[in-house]
Amino acid sequence: MTDATDATGRDSLGRTGSPRLAAARLAIGLAQGAALWWLYRSVREPEAMVWPATVPELFGPLAMILVMVPVLMLAGVGRMRWPVLLGWAVGATVFLALLGWHGVAGQGAGEYGPGRYPPFLPWPMPLFAATALFIGHHLVLPADMERRWIAAFPTYFDTAWKAGVQLALSIGFTGAFWLLLFLGAALFKVIGLEFLGDLISKDWFSIPVTTVIFATAVHLTDVRDGLIRGVRSVVLMLLSWLLLLMTVLAAGFLAALPFTGLDGLWETGSATALVLSAAAALIILINTAYQDGRADNLPPVILRVTVRVAAVLLTPLVVIAFWGLALRIGQHGLTPDRIIAVACAVIGAAYAAGYGFAALSPFWRKAAGWMQPLERTNVATAVLEIAVILALFSPIADPARLSVADQMARLERGAVKPDAFDYRFLRFQSGKAGEAALARLARSPDPVIARSARNVMAVENRWDDVDVGSPNRTPQYEVAPAGAALPPGFAVPVPPTDERAGCNAPGTCVASVRDMNGDGSPEVLVANNWSIQLWTRDAGGAWSRAGQWTHGQCSRPGETRADMRDILRKGELRPVAPLWPELEIGGVRSGPIEPYRDCRRVIASAPR
Repeated sequence: MTDATDATGRDSLGRTGSPRLAAARLAIGLAQGAALWWLYRSVREPEAMVWPATVPELFGPLAMILVMVPVLMLAGVGRMRWPVLLGWAVGATVFLALLGWHGVAGQGAGEYGPGRYPPFLPWPMPLFAATALFIGHHLVLPADMERRWIAAFPTYFDTAWKAGVQLALSIGFTGAFWLLLFLGAALFKVIGLEFLGDLISKDWFSIPVTTVIFATAVHLTDVRDGLIRGVRSVVLMLLSWLLLLMTVLAAGFLAALPFTGLDGLWETGSATALVLSAAAALIILINTAYQDGRADNLPPVILRVTVRVAAVLLTPLVVIAFWGLALRIGQHGLTPDRIIAVACAVIGAAYAAGYGFAALSPFWRKAAGWMQPLERTNVATAVLEIAVILALFSPIADPARLSVADQMARLERGAVKPDAFDYRFLRFQSGKAGEAALARLARSPDPVIARSARNVMAVENRWDDVDVGSPNRTPQYEVAPAGAALPPGFAVPVPPTDERAGCNAPGTCVASVRDMNGDGSPEVLVANNWSIQLWTRDAGGAWSRAGQWTHGQCSRPGETRADMRDILRKGELRPVAPLWPELEIGGVRSGPIEPYRDCRRVIASAPR
């Protein structure tokens, strides 16, 4: 005889293990795996990407949707009514599509980082998007369970903390599965059977299997609510006692500030992040002690006192965070990171106000329950967090756009001098908004601003340490052989972004004029201590670097390689036709073959 199940698949004993529910979760996992495999196939060969990887504005949102929305479905099936679940999935998809599209579309061509490669998403937007979905899911689920817009706080607490434990266990189960699979492959390999190792290396197997195993883990951890609640109770009990330690540390830090001052904190350069992290830790630990607010979960007296003290300590921590942000913004203006920090501080202020009120309210009114205003604060701040995340990663309050506007205003009103302005920020850290502003600066009537903007626009690598504000400089060459002349237009003033600008001192570079390809037009070889560069002139007379050679000699440890400038001075080089031809591979010219030198053999045979 089997137990009857309700409309959500839950039986009379509170178990969610019906065959239909298991089949639904496995189908979701399999569909997610197939979709992610299809997405991965489009970028498996970076040099030959196919649709949809060729459209970053589509690929980025798709990647987030296919990773996150199925997880929401796994968490909601069997717990939410199907119309509500499907509506929530559609809403989450639209939310992720908006954030993903805006994040990818706003990136500039000069930005360097994970956004330039699949999945093209700018960090930390995916993390905030996942956070918003977790919060949103645990606002929708309790409301649907109780059939009202705002559920009772114990339901919010129960579903959110259970989901957190369930997620951690499911990820751990999936990781353990793969560890055992690799172990099995290693065992088979030692007896000459490599079929399992070959199988798990195939993306068509590994991706769907991972998602199906994760879905299986979600279902297995959901079979009996009591088991998860037991694990959750142990976790909450352990964490609640850590609140005592964190409160002592925070109180000690604040008590010491009048004697030490804040200069040491400001000098770290990460004062806001430190104090906001401490406030976040207190908020989480306060909730582990308070739990759902029911009388049967009332913590010991020492923890109740600690919760009130910790709730009051949030306010000075958040004040310090705002103070530090105000100082940094006043000195250096807005940046995307500082805008995100302001948003986090606003959320921290909401928690501090609500928790502080809950802790101190018994002193002026009769409280309905121990720290009960905390419950309304948690629900209201959860909604605020979603709204703030949506604003930050959409056109509403785009940090890049706001930062560029502030930095440009600072330059225009003279708060920062043209030679001290951070032109690199516009080029590499503020997306298309920064690039548009940089193009405007390149047309500025101020020669310093225009020159600096043009120079930084020529920088390709954000890590290239070039003083873009310096004026054009004339490179200095030692010409070999002595007395020879360089072609007109070569040794002329060049901007600091030109590689010839590195030849800025006598003896730094040696130059020699040669006709390297026999076309009757001279080229210039420029040697520094480790390479020889080839400079060619186009039909318009402009010089550009065509390539370089390095000396692939072998040397014993401790020996120094030959200085390429000495080689050029002595003329110890000559053009040599390649022994092996270049190849055209898949329609792409490969370039000359790279010689292989076994330095161990060369060194061993060399006379000592």
